[in-house]
Amino acid sequence: MKLTSPAFNEGQKIPKQYTGDGNNLSPKLEWSDVPDGVKEFALIMEDPDAPRPQPWVHWVIYNIPANARELPEALPRERELAKQGGLKQGSNSMQLNNLGYLGPAPPPGRGRHRYFFKLYALDANLNLKDSLSKEQLLNAIKGHIVAEAQLMGTYER
Repeated sequence: MKLTSPAFNEGQKIPKQYTGDGNNLSPKLEWSDVPDGVKEFALIMEDPDAPRPQPWVHWVIYNIPANARELPEALPRERELAKQGGLKQGSNSMQLNNLGYLGPAPPPGRGRHRYFFKLYALDANLNLKDSLSKEQLLNAIKGHIVAEAQLMGTYER
């Protein structure tokens, strides 16, 4: 599979509007070359360069329908997104307001951080519950991953 975004290319800077310094919008993501038999997708975005906890989880989204080939820009920060086929968003690493997409906002003066968007193609409809953490999602999809794709962007303050 291949994961891309019209907002930035692999290894390039994530535009400000998708960060904590901008509008904190989730970027549009697109994927292609999906293998046969996929029943749904899941996606995790994380920053392995965060001082702690490592890695810092920015987005957990799952129950993405098998026929989907994109996530639109600016998804609302809601547990379940009925307009997008019932996909669900889990918890990020924030203590408060920890649901849905959390844009890059590394500590000032700590250099460039990398942000990995990881898409998982699954061989089953798992009907996962609301508000899973990254660890809970990874445990639930273990043994069901048939393909993975990754997109990395950077951001620095």
